[in-house]
Amino acid sequence: MAVVHAAQLTQPPQPLVRGARGPRAAALLAAGASVALLAAAAPQPAVPLGIGDRLFPHLGNPGYDVRSYDIAFTYRGDNSKPLDAVTKIDARATTWLDRVNLDFSHGTVRSVDVNGARADFATSAEDLIVTPPRSIAPGEPLHITVRHTSDPVPGKEEVGWVRTKDGLAMANQADAAHRVFPCNDHPADKAYFTFRVTAPKGYTAVANGLPVATSPTTRQGGATDWAYRTAHPMATELAQVSIGHSAVLHQKGPHGLPVRDVVPAGDVKALRPWLDKTPAQLAWMEQKVGRYPFENYGLLVARATTGFELETQTLSLFERELFLRPEYPEWYVESIMVHELAHQWFGDSVSPRTWSDLWLNEGHATWYEAQYAEEKARQPMKTRMREAYRASDAWRAAGGPPAAPRAPAHGEKISIFRPVVYDGSALVLYALRQEIGKDAFERLERRWVSTHRDSTATTEDFVALASRTAGRDLSDFFQAWLYGAKTPPMPGHPDWVSEKPQK
Repeated sequence: MAVVHAAQLTQPPQPLVRGARGPRAAALLAAGASVALLAAAAPQPAVPLGIGDRLFPHLGNPGYDVRSYDIAFTYRGDNSKPLDAVTKIDARATTWLDRVNLDFSHGTVRSVDVNGARADFATSAEDLIVTPPRSIAPGEPLHITVRHTSDPVPGKEEVGWVRTKDGLAMANQADAAHRVFPCNDHPADKAYFTFRVTAPKGYTAVANGLPVATSPTTRQGGATDWAYRTAHPMATELAQVSIGHSAVLHQKGPHGLPVRDVVPAGDVKALRPWLDKTPAQLAWMEQKVGRYPFENYGLLVARATTGFELETQTLSLFERELFLRPEYPEWYVESIMVHELAHQWFGDSVSPRTWSDLWLNEGHATWYEAQYAEEKARQPMKTRMREAYRASDAWRAAGGPPAAPRAPAHGEKISIFRPVVYDGSALVLYALRQEIGKDAFERLERRWVSTHRDSTATTEDFVALASRTAGRDLSDFFQAWLYGAKTPPMPGHPDWVSEKPQK
């Protein structure tokens, strides 16, 4: 996620709060052993569960591992009315299950089937609680079909469906996918996705991944069926479906990579100069960290006001106004484009095991955003990092240290996207490069994204890999920089000073 901040364009942009399998089953059960035991106990009340994430304790669900989602939406040309939807989940039980909890809210459930048989269900808080006809044994397949509605009208929850001027898009970070479809809504449980969308004549539907071979198909009466499938596993927060009066533009990136951009049909001419920059940005990122990790890439430009841009996998979401407002310098807009592109490696391909690992996403995306601005527009990273260092103690006081962020404010779950996880975390990477040297740092970056590709990883994983790459134990260095209440001295810059937080 990146934030548009128009008030400070002469300085490096500062993020705002709001303008922003590895062993998966083992990790889930270890994180929430007590709730896993609760899930396996019978009888039990229909209560919401969670995997015990420190920042979102009730997010995700124990007891199963999702392999894939197949989600169908029927849109009738009115983004103020619920869509009819069917969500099919292919999973495998990791413990005995008398009930199966899914994350889901802001829709009406009509029926649930489990392994081909009708199942009872109830709702509690933001959980859909399913009781299959019989208990599910560890290792047993778990095929769940939920027929439901998906409501795009905003409620008290934050984001999910974004209503655009001509349709819909998604913004599911950090925990809003379950406001759109039933799921195990935590990045620790990545899965493959298939999206099927039926939309009226004149609308174009696009989603993550590549079109299914038979898509699109026109029905009698003019409605069209669209289908897309991911070639790599994806976290629920990165799902994207766009429906609107859109033009889909195609070009080639490095190695013939398909680049697909989705823009308002009337804005093609104005936006094309920006879209044409993507292949070179892809090449630049590949020089830094290695081959692009997915099947395609592109920009989804939406006629909507969100206050942020978002790294939805293979199809990053951007506000239209970012590209059309004349007060934004070219270097600034390009650096935001690179921020979301960098997330395809850092956050999408390598996803956080817990939300406390968010600094690995945003710190790296901010790092490459700043490096691109330095190389392409003479915006010195040293200057930006020195300013970040000056503010770092205040950021830590307000939001916690980078790898131990404070819990989100009540009713404002995306308030975890604070300055400390953006420039404050890029500052950690700057200190690391100062500590181990440029060559070792660049080797670490490449090893990180290749070692954990298509998986999840933790802060501890990063510390361990950094230590191996540097050839020495960096635990003390990271303990101070990632968990300290105060910012440590900057290696190589003993004169840098962090201002005291105002009381």
